[in-house]
Amino acid sequence: MFGNYLIGLREGLEASLVVCILIAYLVKTGRRDALKPIWIGIGVAVGVALAFGAGLEFGSQELTFEAQELLGGSLSIVAVVLVTWMVFWMRRTARHLRSELHGKLDAALRMGTGALVATAFLAVGREGLETALFVWASVRASSDGTFAPLAGVLLGLLTAVLLGWLFYRGALRINLAKFFTWTGGMLVVVAAGVLAYGVHDLQEARFLDGLADKAFDISATIPPDSWYGTLLKGVFNFQPNPTVLQVTVWALYLIPTLALFLSPIGSGPSVRVKKQKATDEKADAEASAGTTA
Repeated sequence: MFGNYLIGLREGLEASLVVCILIAYLVKTGRRDALKPIWIGIGVAVGVALAFGAGLEFGSQELTFEAQELLGGSLSIVAVVLVTWMVFWMRRTARHLRSELHGKLDAALRMGTGALVATAFLAVGREGLETALFVWASVRASSDGTFAPLAGVLLGLLTAVLLGWLFYRGALRINLAKFFTWTGGMLVVVAAGVLAYGVHDLQEARFLDGLADKAFDISATIPPDSWYGTLLKGVFNFQPNPTVLQVTVWALYLIPTLALFLSPIGSGPSVRVKKQKATDEKADAEASAGTTA
């Protein structure tokens, strides 16, 4: 459940922060007339993400067992690729996320209502689709026959919405760089488990060989139905009897990815980001002067 909670929290907070930054900028610059198109774009993005998740869940139920395993394994690998790209992208841009979004919003304001809707849709929709896919793959991998994995995701999303609201109201200060570094590292560990589970699905679909080649079997020591077996499965997608290929893929993904993710970032902000930051600071100063007057 914790792994799924982490996914909901991390992905949900990204979307919440994007929404907060867009809304706060429009309010601060006196462009409340642009709020409606932004909310329309956000609503459409959320609807598309929910429809995508529902399509994955209910559409796969009509397939044969092998087809389900092939689809599940393939999408699990795609989800891991997307979430890996996302954590590296956010790690690099977290410090300058506000400036990036402000630049896109300024351009959309000059272009009109349609551009505002599209900006909000793209900013939130990307997060929504990634979340729907990764949540579906993770819940499927950590499913224990109960609603606990899904409950973990929903609890994480609700926590993210609360933190986003507190962030918008100024009641909460978040060091985005540190937050996304720590949660990103933990998410890489979760993604490694999802990847291993996806490989197992492909083996059950007879797409990959080696289903009978077990790396080890400690089911007697850590029974899957025990509380600690369930805990390990929920947090790390742990399997007590993985195949050799599962363990190999897990290690080849986790070790280099985590090492690269935790290594220092060598480059600073781009010239465009610095220019946009200066523009934001000027706008803030003018807004403050206007308020004082």
